[in-house]
Amino acid sequence: MSQLTFKRHRRLRQNATMRNMVRETKLSKDDFIYPIFVMDGENIKREVSSMPGVFQFSLDRLGEEMDEVVQLGIPAVILFGLPAEKDEVGSQAYHDHGIVQEATRFIKKNYPNVLVVADTCLCEFTSHGHCGVVSEDERILNDPSLDLLAKTAVSQAEAGADIIAPSNMMDGFVTAIRQGLDAAGYEDVPIMSYAVKYASAYYGPFRDAADGAPQFGDRKTYQMDPANRMEAMREATSDIEEGADFLIVKPALAYLDIVRDVRNNYDVPVVAYNVSGEYAMVKAAALNGWIDEKQVVLETLLGMKRAGADLIITYHAKDAIRFMEGN
Repeated sequence: MSQLTFKRHRRLRQNATMRNMVRETKLSKDDFIYPIFVMDGENIKREVSSMPGVFQFSLDRLGEEMDEVVQLGIPAVILFGLPAEKDEVGSQAYHDHGIVQEATRFIKKNYPNVLVVADTCLCEFTSHGHCGVVSEDERILNDPSLDLLAKTAVSQAEAGADIIAPSNMMDGFVTAIRQGLDAAGYEDVPIMSYAVKYASAYYGPFRDAADGAPQFGDRKTYQMDPANRMEAMREATSDIEEGADFLIVKPALAYLDIVRDVRNNYDVPVVAYNVSGEYAMVKAAALNGWIDEKQVVLETLLGMKRAGADLIITYHAKDAIRFMEGN
């Protein structure tokens, strides 16, 4: 038989030790930001029907979730609020004693080493469910919304939020929030911008969790068209120029090409948001016995890291850490 000349790539795959040594991408608990839903009321721990294992908590039961977060070593949480009352301008979003502000104070007082990321948007607090001010003819008004978003960010920083994460997709929101924070003396509080946020069907379960579905129309006039790639670069460039410290790509799984584009073009930390629909699909398949949940969760998160994400916002965070630690 003649001598064949070819590369033997399998030499580096022979056993687990060898594979671990040459592994290019690794997951760590330090990669994760865990979403938590907090709501007004008492003695509430309510599972979200479309998101098994994810709960809404009243403030008096938030400690149960935070104890687990600390025990698992999750370094950061991102807070979403469900207020008792909503109005046309989402005033509970920027109220000094709004639910996100009170939850932030609770966490920073009792769990000071956990970073609190505050989602900065109006949709969970407005009666119409949109992310900004709405005109009489049902148009979402960009510029009047910026003042309210800046007020929200400042109130969150005053409550102790470590990072402000604006998700509203209004043009100029990073500038407005940066100026508002700086003027209020919070120039050291970073902005984790939802720079590239698509108008995605993958958000469905989140709307159950946060009670934030729009009451009319949709969000396609201010969130991105899923067909567009170059537009993502324009959005990210604007936010960098306006002072963003992190860039979020949302959703993650169907947009890994965008995560890679953002990673290749910008030198700030890139965050992939592993959204509710992505989580719910995995959970549903696992509960039906159709997939190996551990392997699928870890492979999915690893794919986001490999695509270029430095951090991952994920509802899988607690499970993923248990899986990685063999529990």
